[in-house]
Amino acid sequence: MRKTIFKKLEAQGLIANYNRLRKNLPPKLPDRVFIWDETFREGIKAPTVYLTYVEQVRLAKLMDEAGVAIINVGFPALSEDEKRTVKRIVNESFSQAKLTASAEPTRSSINACLECGIKDITLESPINGLNLQYKQKITKEQALQKIAESIAYAKDHGVTTSFVLMDATRTPLEDIVQVFEIAANAGAVRLGVADSVGFIRPLSMRYLISHIRDSLPEAVKRKAPLSIHCHNDFGLASANTLAAMEEGVSYLHTCIAGFGERAGIAPFEEVVTAAELLYNIDTGIDLGKIYRIAQSAEKAFAMPIQFHKPIIGENIFTHEVEEEVEEMMAHPLVFEPFPPEIVGRETMIFIGRNTGQTLIQKLLENAGIRASPRQMDELFRRIKGPQESLDKGEAQMTYYQVKKLMKDLLKGYTMDQFWRLVEQVTRQKPKLPKVNKKQGEQTADQLIT
Repeated sequence: MRKTIFKKLEAQGLIANYNRLRKNLPPKLPDRVFIWDETFREGIKAPTVYLTYVEQVRLAKLMDEAGVAIINVGFPALSEDEKRTVKRIVNESFSQAKLTASAEPTRSSINACLECGIKDITLESPINGLNLQYKQKITKEQALQKIAESIAYAKDHGVTTSFVLMDATRTPLEDIVQVFEIAANAGAVRLGVADSVGFIRPLSMRYLISHIRDSLPEAVKRKAPLSIHCHNDFGLASANTLAAMEEGVSYLHTCIAGFGERAGIAPFEEVVTAAELLYNIDTGIDLGKIYRIAQSAEKAFAMPIQFHKPIIGENIFTHEVEEEVEEMMAHPLVFEPFPPEIVGRETMIFIGRNTGQTLIQKLLENAGIRASPRQMDELFRRIKGPQESLDKGEAQMTYYQVKKLMKDLLKGYTMDQFWRLVEQVTRQKPKLPKVNKKQGEQTADQLIT
């Protein structure tokens, strides 16, 4: 259905589809892409989020049924609870999806995955100067050696390994190519570019991916396809993911509804629908299951999906009756980008307080109903009544109570709260290093200039 409806409209001369022009199709665009879900790795980092095991399994099964190729089930080395959960999920049966788990380039982190029975590990590590100096506190040579040894160690234990370069979009190109060659030669079967803080724009992403691709040896490109992992700090995660896809990247990291740390990562529903409908690329996903998956995630995460959220928001296919109601009912695509049935939705047309009395009278006449002026007034009063009778102040109070409840659900303490708690329990005042605010200001100035 989704492949033919636009072709029919084009053939009838009803629409122009610039997406299908040959000159607008990037030459490196893959014929097939694979969706790599990060909901259990990234999504649960969202404040207030806690998923029970039953909720995780339900979501994983739904993604498997929909055709997700890879599901990251977590970070076993993070805690014993995480390890137990990953181990239980691994013992579940999945018909299509391959399960992976994240690890740092250390034997202990890899062993945590092995103890869960994981057969596919995603090794994650940065190598740029900022991370080496302030996070890892090792040299680049030491970081590269750890990555190579860790991948070889996992391979020796019969495990398939992917390597994701964290903060890759702020890493010099020559260093990216170097670490990718080392990782691939050590045995990595996929190489990932992570825009860890969402600090790149689509044209820059295309530049970066094209230069990585052109700089890697053919042997590396054959054995290890590229993947992309984009954060949404500037609202560009979907655009950057698609830009990488335009340069040939075939493994696309997504998260249901874009949930995740800070602003989240590329939303599953946006990336999949855009790839299928705007690029005509096979994602392997049953689009009809997208809305059901989103609703299940919303319930499990206890985080409301925005009403105006693309693809899955409540408002996307909802229209208040206006003068064009007849045109809308004749062909909804006059006002919609694609038939909502494709993603398991439906068009909803409603009469509201903004619908004019003249239009309502016209609707009645078209339906063969003649209403007296008194009946029209009563009808109009009842239509507007429910909204006008609402106490907006009370509704706002309820909204802020819900918002406060969600904030209260936040598990954990701010650093100030944590150190006050430590002082209360230990009766010792912590000796904390002073934050160099001037250094931070200098760094900000460097980024801006």
